[in-house]
Amino acid sequence: MTNNLIEKLAYDATFDCVQCGFCLPSCPTYLTMKEEKHSPRGRINLVKYAVEGKAELKDLEEAIDLCLGCRQCETVCPTNVQYGDIYESAVEVLREKRNKKLDTQIMSVFLEHQYMLDVMYKGLKLYHTSFVSSILNKTNALKLLPERLGNMAMILPPVQKDKRPYQTPFRTKKTTIGFFRGCMMDSFFSHINDLAIKILEAHNIQVVEIKQQTCCGALQHHAGEMDKARKLAKLNIEALEKYDVDYYVNAIGGCGASLIEYDHLLRNEAEWKDRAEQFVDKVRDISVILEDIDLNLEHPINIQATYQPSCHLQNVQHVFHEPEKVINQIKGLTYKVLPEKDICCGSAGIYNIVNYDASMEILNRKMSHVKEIEPQLIITSNPGCHLQMLLGVKNEGLEDKIQVKHIVEVVAEACGIE
Repeated sequence: MTNNLIEKLAYDATFDCVQCGFCLPSCPTYLTMKEEKHSPRGRINLVKYAVEGKAELKDLEEAIDLCLGCRQCETVCPTNVQYGDIYESAVEVLREKRNKKLDTQIMSVFLEHQYMLDVMYKGLKLYHTSFVSSILNKTNALKLLPERLGNMAMILPPVQKDKRPYQTPFRTKKTTIGFFRGCMMDSFFSHINDLAIKILEAHNIQVVEIKQQTCCGALQHHAGEMDKARKLAKLNIEALEKYDVDYYVNAIGGCGASLIEYDHLLRNEAEWKDRAEQFVDKVRDISVILEDIDLNLEHPINIQATYQPSCHLQNVQHVFHEPEKVINQIKGLTYKVLPEKDICCGSAGIYNIVNYDASMEILNRKMSHVKEIEPQLIITSNPGCHLQMLLGVKNEGLEDKIQVKHIVEVVAEACGIE
């Protein structure tokens, strides 16, 4: 069994690494843990050694488990090492070797079933009612939860209103997009999805909301559950390809990265390969669309702001400059570049739940840079990053001084859209 598993490791890809160390300053776990095995180079070597019989699979576990999968190392690598392939092969092998973590199992159940997401959405609405909130505050019930869950519960945003209903799929305007809402995004931040749609429609873009869409499969992919990830990819391709749209647009850096890798995920399936490639050609982040149109930003926002990028928006979707270009168009806004902005904030899907201590070390480093530039607003482009930055602001006691908003919320305000 072990030999069969080892054969799944991306051994050949490890030889592209020339051990130069360019990746080390870009790796959040190496910066905080300062150990070679917690660097991209160290992890690549461990995978190579496992195949060569110089290390056991168990020797990979800590290093691979504590990798955020941010893939910043790919972006800075001078020899184009496909670290993502190496890392994901190790995750898949380790998942098959042992039972997956309970946290991942629970999240997987929620994300794969729409009715469970509806339960989560309704539960969040109930959680933020004044009656339930008062009971929780009086009884200190949240303190009974483990720290990692209690802290996250305290920063969950209130559901601002009911989700926008699905719209007609018939093309009526020159540019038409299919909007991908995402599961976690639509449970915790449905108002951001709705604002994104309003912005697009206000700028003469028709938006088609596709009811049959499902979870993008990012969590399953990152957990090494490739069969589940491929199943979800096929469901989304089938759902979205039916409609006559120019682009598939989303406001979620992590989900967009998952969507844009469907061609890679299905590359070995002849029936799906071409369909996946055609699908991927249409995937766009909302910031790319916003940067390409003449935004009506007539309402000044007098504030000092910075931007924390989504790792997967940059390192997988290769959207590096569009968000900042959009931000810099906003009247009255003073933009401050965040030191080490390209370094992960420590959210990384559910990393901040399953690897809470490591995540907080990374977040503390991030917040030290935030305090250095003293912004009044942190702008995000992904719900996981958004929650992590809210947690960072809370941990530092800066709730009265620093707001956290998604780029869509900021653009909507500048456009006068509510």
